[in-house]
Amino acid sequence: MGSKNGKPVLHNEDIAQLSQSSGLDEDGVREAFAGFVAKHPDGKMKAGDFREIMTTALPNKDVTKIEKHVFRIYDANNDGFVDFVEFIVVFFILSEGEPDEVLGKLFNLFDVDRNGTITRKEMDRLVRDMYGLIRRVDPTIAAKASEDLIANSAFAEMDKDEDGKISVDEFKDACLKEEAFSKMLADKALDIFIDE
Repeated sequence: MGSKNGKPVLHNEDIAQLSQSSGLDEDGVREAFAGFVAKHPDGKMKAGDFREIMTTALPNKDVTKIEKHVFRIYDANNDGFVDFVEFIVVFFILSEGEPDEVLGKLFNLFDVDRNGTITRKEMDRLVRDMYGLIRRVDPTIAAKASEDLIANSAFAEMDKDEDGKISVDEFKDACLKEEAFSKMLADKALDIFIDE
């Protein structure tokens, strides 16, 4: 993606690449880009715009505490904005990607400081922010598990080498092996994006 006269432009090679990675045909990519630029003339979606999209797309979910975490998944270059390429690639990975790709993106939901690992503090923060959403989806969860129990259990399941941090591979392995709390967190995180 580039810029011409201060306006965002999607080059033919970008269109071809996005068509391959997104599942849209080239006309679909052009149409999605035109819609994106119509709403975001500078080609960049700000956090407030993203909040509005999440609220509209997920009207039955309270996303206020989780929106900053979800924004981080889309903001791949960590510049505080989501451009069209970031938006479309992540959207299609989360909706139609292979489990390994999806879990790689979900890892970014948990990796708050984006250093490639999830610390205990990051796990606690995300579980605290997700707990209301988890309880809303499954009201019996409060009777089954507290925030602390969920965070402690998920962290123990994922941190296989017990070094106090979770790597992307440890995260993926725990989720794919369907460790109880790891799978529950990954499933609830995916529920944010999939409205049944």
